[in-house]
Amino acid sequence: MSSSTLASVWTRHVADSAQLLALAPNAKTWVDMGTGGGFPGLVIAIQLAEVAGAIVHCIESDRRKCAFLREAVRATAASAVIHEARVESVSAAATGPVDAVTARAFAPLPLTLELANPWLEQGAVGIFPRGRTAEEQLKAFPAPANYKMELIPSLVDKKAAIIRVRIS
Repeated sequence: MSSSTLASVWTRHVADSAQLLALAPNAKTWVDMGTGGGFPGLVIAIQLAEVAGAIVHCIESDRRKCAFLREAVRATAASAVIHEARVESVSAAATGPVDAVTARAFAPLPLTLELANPWLEQGAVGIFPRGRTAEEQLKAFPAPANYKMELIPSLVDKKAAIIRVRIS
């Protein structure tokens, strides 16, 4: 989060992240790739704090951000595990079965999907906020035939969208 967005932290970051839970309403186990300052992984983990068996695997390679995330998990009783690692070094076996995988402001769509693929192939739904260029990103990506990708309007920013992905 930059200082220029501090005044709009609630809508631009928290509410934008919180809306994702409804796009995978039965998901109890999540992976958040490149969690950064906690968006969306920590927000989802806080939302799931009182759901039995729920867990969010927050993957972040920056040691300082991981220290912050661990303290935030402790302070909020969020249902999260912090993995201090690069996404490509965390295997699907390390997280166990996952219902949903997400990433926000992480990487271009093709790389995001490539890194999410181990979880998507095991049945997880991908929930990827892509901002105001979501439609263009989707049109530019030659999705494999077994990918079902849908564009969902953001509830927070009417010009932005989220891409939901399933592998059939």
